[in-house]
Formats: sequence, C-alpha cells, structure tokens
Amino acid sequence: MKKPSKEQLEAAWNKTVPDLIAPGLRILFCGINPSLYSAAVGHHFARPGNRFWPTLAAAGLTDRLLHPSEEHLLLEQGLGITNIVDRATAAASDLAPEELTQGVAALERKLLAYRPHRLAVLGVGAYRTGFGVRDARLGRQPEDFGGAEVWVLPNPSGLNAHYQLPALAELFSRLRHA
Repeated sequence: MKKPSKEQLEAAWNKTVPDLIAPGLRILFCGINPSLYSAAVGHHFARPGNRFWPTLAAAGLTDRLLHPSEEHLLLEQGLGITNIVDRATAAASDLAPEELTQGVAALERKLLAYRPHRLAVLGVGAYRTGFGVRDARLGRQPEDFGGAEVWVLPNPSGLNAHYQLPALAELFSRLRHA
C-alpha cells in the first residue's frame, strides 16, 4: 500500500471507505469516521500509528497482525468494520454533533439488516454524543442497540495518548472473552 501524497490526502475529504460487513458477525467494530489517510488508500484504520490492527492481534481477535489491505480476512473470523459517520475528515473533531446523531440512526439500520452479535464502538466521546448517553463508560453497555450487545472501547488512533497498546489489548480482550 503506497503512502498517499499531500494532494491525495486533500482530495480524500468527505470520501468514504466501504463497510466491511456481512450477516451474523460476531463483532462489528464501529469507528467514528474514516481518516483522510484511510479514505485515500481505501482501507479502514490505515493511517500509520493507528493501533487498531496491532490491538486486534494482541487481544487474540486475529491470529496474526493483519495489514489494513488484508481487512477482508476479518470477515472469515466473524469480524467487520463500519463507522458512525461515513465521510472522511482530518480529525473526528471536524464532525458536528448532529452528524454523530444522524450516523447512529443509520448505524441502527445496518445492525437490523446484518444482525451482528456485538457492536464495539471505538471512542467513548463519540458514543456519548451520538448515542446520547452522557455517563457512558468503557466496556459492556447496559442497553443493547439494534439487536446487538454494545461495547464501548477506546479509540485506537495514535492520537489517543490515554491508552497504549497493552491497555487497548486488555480491553479488547475482554470483548473477545465475552
């Protein structure tokens, strides 16, 4: 996968990355929205420094460290990826709160159509805003959504300095063992 140029990153604003989804997944991971890097290369969590792929491997959710270009292999393991908001931005802070709320409505339609067992929302702040749950904490949520058990996990972006790989792996591992 070739690193995108500055021009390709600028052109990626508002582009989308197709969902990686199938009926009956064990876990549907839900990011906030694609980064410009991911939209430019066409793969989820593709920006160097994003810890999504290392976290999946460290938590035992995949049998090895996958490259973002191998994302299709997740479906064989009952895992998928979507986003609350489909459009790419430089940072999640570029999204309006209303976009998150509207994205959650669209997410519910996906859940009802594909029926994953668990939804793992990656980002507690986005979960609180989009789902309207001000006091949400990390982990299993008390309410299901769209027929799926809901988990909130930290955003694995390299920009999220609150959680390093060992802590991310521990939290993702709890989801695996649920």
